[in-house]
Amino acid sequence: MVVNCITYVDLHRHVAPDIQAELEAAVSTLTPASGAGAARSAVSRLLRHQKMRHPLSVLPMMVHAIETGQPGPAAPLAAVHVLWWTSACYLDDLADGHGTTSSDCIGRDEALLASTLSGTVLPVRIVRSLPVPAALQVALTAEIATGWAVGAEGQLTDIDADAEYATRNSVIETYRGKSGGPYSMITAMAALLAGASDERVELWREFGYIFGILWQLFNDQEDILSGRNEDLLNGTVTYLLTCALDDAADAPTARAREDVLGLCAAARRCAQAREELSGRLLAPDVLARFAADLDGFRVEAHRLLTVLGGDERHLPVMRHLVDHSARMLLRARLAPAAAGV
Repeated sequence: MVVNCITYVDLHRHVAPDIQAELEAAVSTLTPASGAGAARSAVSRLLRHQKMRHPLSVLPMMVHAIETGQPGPAAPLAAVHVLWWTSACYLDDLADGHGTTSSDCIGRDEALLASTLSGTVLPVRIVRSLPVPAALQVALTAEIATGWAVGAEGQLTDIDADAEYATRNSVIETYRGKSGGPYSMITAMAALLAGASDERVELWREFGYIFGILWQLFNDQEDILSGRNEDLLNGTVTYLLTCALDDAADAPTARAREDVLGLCAAARRCAQAREELSGRLLAPDVLARFAADLDGFRVEAHRLLTVLGGDERHLPVMRHLVDHSARMLLRARLAPAAAGV
């Protein structure tokens, strides 16, 4: 199957039925001949509960297409991607104290068990069902284990982070783990499935790390623009926060940095503190720091794609995804203020 697309959303529109078929086939393996189908039902409901807002399941198909010209053979890995993130996002919500509510389609305990199956058992089963040599199955399974280890390390570091000691570099290292780890897992898996050389697999792995950082920065901006402000409510140490702390450290007022730290601590329980902290985060100088660093990661992602090269019909789609992920969304938030409105 050769698909000529302009954007990753266009590609997803073409291949979504194939990804869904792979997901359904994987979930169906959870029902034993004599079973009632409780596990299958729970995972199906978790997949509905944790719907992905952006169709990034096509990422491994894009990598495979750049390597071979064909996205189709990586559809099983797209299902792995969905299942992994379904599990990880639920566990992240649980760590933040959210989980599920009585109005959701699945209970908290069911979702916890379903997330275990979704993130570990089903991805391994998908890999073991691939019509590839056993050695490749082993390598792909090892990538799943590595993705979980790196992602969990990053997530645990994020949970334990203290704004007082955080730096822009330390937050990027955390992002490289909690978001870059799983993206590097799936890009490396797609390259392996495509038969890429060891050198190219490692380049795709590094691209996944950089893309994961870009996408986390994208998510951080979306959280503010959506009005959810979950990062402020949870006390998450984001990259934008460290930009604000660096800006405050350069301020002529000696207590400026301590003021930001105080607002960060109070924001968990005080709406007024969240509003004031949001104002600090959206200050022009803070956003200028953020935008410059964001663009640096965009440039690095494009550099890696230039080194990799590949199928010229599909490479532009990946470049578009990089540019989409590296947008400075918060700049629009400042437009009225800049215009004097």
